[in-house]
Amino acid sequence: MKLLKWLNQLTTVFLTIILFALLVFVISSKLSGGEPQIMGYQIKSVHSGSMEPDIQTGSIIAIKPGGDMTRFKSGDVIIFKETDKLITHRVLEVKGKGNATQYITKGDSNDGPDIEPVLPENVVGEYNGFTIPYIGYLLISAQSKIGTALLLILPGLLLLVYSAMTIWNGIKEVDLKKEAPTTEK
Repeated sequence: MKLLKWLNQLTTVFLTIILFALLVFVISSKLSGGEPQIMGYQIKSVHSGSMEPDIQTGSIIAIKPGGDMTRFKSGDVIIFKETDKLITHRVLEVKGKGNATQYITKGDSNDGPDIEPVLPENVVGEYNGFTIPYIGYLLISAQSKIGTALLLILPGLLLLVYSAMTIWNGIKEVDLKKEAPTTEK
């Protein structure tokens, strides 16, 4: 019985934490106008498989934005703007120095390097090796109005249903104790 009570409390805490984490995640996403920022790192979602198997499609990755965008060397994974989208690729070669720096990049699973070199002013940040598979699909969904509503409402509904079940079980337990015959000595 103690184990059941402990699991019950653990589930309640877990659902509450998920609800608040998603709430913070969605609100910070909306306030930043894109992916949220946590402890100085931006969270980005991966939309293609060009960096597989290390970074899977639908993953989220943490990147360190800002700093000197001419600091990268061969082997670093950078995130850069290309027209209206962000791309995560590995630096193959660095050409030039200072203001004349250009990066030759390539996706790990692509056959050849990218056609256009990347200029430092187009670099958004550097990938730090942190990735969580499949969560990016939620982040992409959170950008829509329906996705935002679902991410806020579903955990709340789950918590309410779970709370109602807990209360119902508590009431049943009290009723059973009332109905049980008492033995007097």
